[in-house]
Amino acid sequence: MRSYRLKYTGIRVKDMDESLRFYTGVLGMEVVDKREPTPPTKGEVVTLRSPGGDQLLELNWYAEGSRFGLPYVNGEELDHLSFDVDDLDGAIAELSRKGVEVVIRPCEIGGWYGWREAFVKDPNGIWIELLQSK
Repeated sequence: MRSYRLKYTGIRVKDMDESLRFYTGVLGMEVVDKREPTPPTKGEVVTLRSPGGDQLLELNWYAEGSRFGLPYVNGEELDHLSFDVDDLDGAIAELSRKGVEVVIRPCEIGGWYGWREAFVKDPNGIWIELLQSK
């Protein structure tokens, strides 16, 4: 069986500035990957971690008109879970054979940060990002 290693949890936020103030100022998290635009998704992303913690939290904001920026509805804040894989193409082929819905194929978006990515959906419709380092 292929190895999938949980990397981080990504949540969708309504307001990046307000969310950053909350997670850093109120909860004391630290920025580990600076806030950057994400041109393919017409959004922004920033990655946080609690001091001394290993778990990463990715905040994602999408502009209106982005295919990722659907109207914000409370209860739908989970944007995606991210897993590391050693062979992205092999993982997508395997998951496709198992009937998993592929939403974004390898190289359709991303790749500018030193990795390749793709997205599938779990049985509940939750997006799962698969990342392979280049």
